[in-house]
This record gives sequence, structure tokens and C-alpha cells, in this order.
Amino acid sequence: MGNSFGEIFRITTFGESHGPAIGVTVDGCPAGLAIDETAIQKELARRRPGQSRITTQRKEDDTCRILSGVFEGKSTGTPIGILIENQDQRSKDYSHIADSFRPSHADYTYQVKYGTRDYRGGGRSSARETAARVAAGAIARMLLQTQGITIGAYVSKVGEIAAPEYLSLDLSRTDDNIVRCPHPETAEKMIALIDQVRLDRDTIGGVITCVIRNTPVGLGEPVFDKLHAQLGKAMLSINAVKGFEYGSGFDGVTLRGSQHNDEFYTEGERVRTRTNHSGGIQGGISNGEDIYFNVAFKPVATIMQDQQSVNKEGKEVTVSGKGRHDPCVVPRAVPIVEAMACLVLADFLLLAKTNKI
Repeated sequence: MGNSFGEIFRITTFGESHGPAIGVTVDGCPAGLAIDETAIQKELARRRPGQSRITTQRKEDDTCRILSGVFEGKSTGTPIGILIENQDQRSKDYSHIADSFRPSHADYTYQVKYGTRDYRGGGRSSARETAARVAAGAIARMLLQTQGITIGAYVSKVGEIAAPEYLSLDLSRTDDNIVRCPHPETAEKMIALIDQVRLDRDTIGGVITCVIRNTPVGLGEPVFDKLHAQLGKAMLSINAVKGFEYGSGFDGVTLRGSQHNDEFYTEGERVRTRTNHSGGIQGGISNGEDIYFNVAFKPVATIMQDQQSVNKEGKEVTVSGKGRHDPCVVPRAVPIVEAMACLVLADFLLLAKTNKI
């Protein structure tokens, strides 16, 4: 029913934005993996609401409880259950749209598909669900770290303000500022823009760039389960995402093949490429170079302005923006992008172990 993700390292999330709790079950995690609950909590803190003036002011501690699958600090090989209680719901903020459809939300499509919907914060369609993914992604990251694989994302664009390409940046500085851009000068401009948009009672979109390093050669499956195809599916499943590109992406169409091809050379015992237009993936399989991709996020659909819409009877109505919402989603979406990338890589890492005799 679309609530699970992954083949071997498989997660299933549950819960709604204004229900008692949200959570996730992680199945397929190998036994004996050291589980650092503090690391899980750190990732949840990076995603949680209310962390700065440029995010929603909903206050959630997002404290996680591990219910199963971990004993004496290590995974047991059985399903890991994690629960995150909701604490600061304001369901009354949504009573005005109980029978109306907010522009560019899932209200209308959910109503038609299911014949009913939880209008409180969007219910299951709310980005609140992504906290469960972040918790699961933190466990996947622990598995990847045993193989030296690192994954880092950052805000590379807000509106028209763009940071330099990742090769010139120190990604360890991503969390040095509230917008999560590791280029300080660009970060200041991004923050100023988001502040102005918020004062205008509006929203704005942006781009997150993700970089995966030290990936072994051979992750990914031919034809339908290519590594970049699964990364694309993972990113496009995140709320508000409108686009995904890896490697040279859409800019690659401006090059000729003689410019775009990544020539091979030997560095010690390792085969390398002189350029990396392929984005670390060739034939759907990792080649050992950096995997890098961009994820585009639309402006948040809830704006603090009146908009025209219709209700369940098809009558025209005016919908007023209420509640607590992000003026720009990308600062809080950085750990979500990282988490989904971790889940994809962990799944393929385990799958690779089944491909060889």
C-alpha cells in the first residue's frame, strides 16, 4: 500500500501528523550492528520543527523510543520498532478546511481516492511522517559507516540564490548556520530571503545537493533497479519534491559526447575517471567515484494568504492560511534527503552480498 520502502533493508512507517504518534519498523537490519540511540536523536533534532526562526514554530521534541530489535546496544536481527510521540498538535488550526481543498495539497486527491481524509495537518500526507524515515535512516547510516561510506547533503539553492558547486565546499560546515548551506556568504543571503518571504506571508522553494563518498564499485542492479533509479524514487517520495537529477543532470544536454564522456585511468590499483559527469553511476551501478545529485523542492503549499478553491460540494470558497508552517522547507529537509539516501545505499549494500557465490 505504499507505506514500505526497500527490499532487504526494509522500512514501514505509520502514523499521522495529529495522531498520538508516528513510527517506523526497520526490518532486515543485520544482527550485531551497534545501535547508537544518541545518533538517532541527533538526526531527529536536525529535522524537528521549531529549531529556528525560518522554520515552522510547532514545538516537538521528537524523542524516539526503541521498542524492539535492540538488546544491550546491538541489533538482534529482528524488526526494530521506533516510536515518536506527537506533543504539540493544534488540530483546531485546520477545522476551517474540514470540507475545503487547499490549493496544491493532497486534500482533493485523498478525498477522491479514499472517500475520506484526515484534514488535521494533512494526516498521512503530512511531512511529519518523514521523522520516522529520519530515524530509520540513522540506523542505515550506522551500517554504511562500518564500510566507510559517508553521506552528506546541504542547501545549494533558495529561490535564485545558489551556492558554489560541492567540490569547492567544506560539507562539514553544513550545520554551522540555520539554513544549512556550507558557504557562509551564500547562507546569509538565503536567510535574508527566507526572512523576507516569511514577512510577506509567502513561501519559497529551493534545492538540496547530496554527496555520497567511498561507495564500493558494484552497487545497483541492471535494468529496472538501477542505483540512480532507486535514489530518484526515494527522493521523489519526499513531500514537496518536484525534481531529481544526478551527475551532469539536465545541464549535460548542452555538452557533446566528446566533452561528456568520463575517461578512465589507473591510480595505483584503482580504476578512476578523470571527470565525473556520470555522477558516480554507470549502467545503473556505482563506479567508485562520488555520487552526487540534486533534489528540487517546491514552495510550501500553505501560505498565510487567502486563496480561491472549492469544497466537497464543488462550491467556490476562500481558503485562508492558518497554522504553523515553514516559509521554506529545505533547511529541515536536509536530514530527510540524507536519510533516504542512506536507506537506498544500505539496501543495495546488503543486496550486493547476495549476488556473489
